[in-house]
Amino acid sequence: MALRTIRTDDEPCLYKICKPVEKFDARLSELIDDMFETMNTADGAGLAAPQVGILRRIVVIDAGEGKVELVNPHILLQEGSVGCFEACLSFPGQRGYVERADHVVVEGYDREGKLHTYDTKGFFARAVQHELDHLDGVVYLTRKIDPPEGFSEKEEQTE
Repeated sequence: MALRTIRTDDEPCLYKICKPVEKFDARLSELIDDMFETMNTADGAGLAAPQVGILRRIVVIDAGEGKVELVNPHILLQEGSVGCFEACLSFPGQRGYVERADHVVVEGYDREGKLHTYDTKGFFARAVQHELDHLDGVVYLTRKIDPPEGFSEKEEQTE
């Protein structure tokens, strides 16, 4: 395994649409392992392939539900709406209030090519949406809005 460089700020790879993965092989498995190591070293909850300069539809997430790898993922269902502050490894030191679906069903393949479906809520659902946005060249700062009047981050942390 090897640490990968996390791309930041205005690097073009963060704003491009990723291509599907076609080969499920040892190189894919090594990339996924590298992405998990890079994410963990940076103390993140998710990482998408374009964040390490790879324009392929791959994300890794560890949002308290265990390690999840999604290759060629897509969202099947989005319900509800909840807002909170987000951050991103590609935009260090920045935070923004973003509204996202609170319930998301997503499916994608693992490194072996086996299809998995995840029914997610809360922080896990937010991480899925944040990382899948990266695959379409969308960064969370483009979704940033002003928080509702009276919203406090302390309230958010008790949920």
